[in-house]
Amino acid sequence: MNTILASSSPYRKQLLSRLNIPFTCISPDIDETPEPNEAPIFLAARLSRNKAAAIHASHPDSLIIASDQVAVRNDTILGKPGTEENAISQLQQSSGQTVKFLTSLCLQIPDHEEPIVRVIPYQVKFRKLSEDEIIRYVKADNPLNCAGSFKWEKLGISLFEKMEGSDPTALEGLPLITLCELLRENRREIP
Repeated sequence: MNTILASSSPYRKQLLSRLNIPFTCISPDIDETPEPNEAPIFLAARLSRNKAAAIHASHPDSLIIASDQVAVRNDTILGKPGTEENAISQLQQSSGQTVKFLTSLCLQIPDHEEPIVRVIPYQVKFRKLSEDEIIRYVKADNPLNCAGSFKWEKLGISLFEKMEGSDPTALEGLPLITLCELLRENRREIP
């Protein structure tokens, strides 16, 4: 059976590669716009489910793995900054604050009608950051395509006071502990 990662993210591809499972990547084409008054946890779950469904429609005999992440600070969803200015602004607003990441994992198994969806929370507490530290960090790590404006697996780790959660890979965008658990529960081999 083929395994497909429903993503174009190099971070998710790198994470899934750790498990030594042969897979291909296909980028799903879905609308990621939040629905009016949609809670962040439901947004994350819906997006991963929609990604899996988009790929499943043309690959019904493949195991589909999809994931999406929503970052939240004080009930505000933080998107990918896209520019240095936005990244600096996001980090200034996150200084001394806690940001919660809701990473949704969807597994669409060929012989199952319904996909399996889990949302894994992970949070980081930023230490108080100076403007100079923030500017230096953004220039060094270039986190423009990362929700929350940091890469914890790189220099971003220096921005935190504390990290909390059961699966640190959820913070990167693909919760491997949960994925392994779901694969084992559904009798899928992990090398």
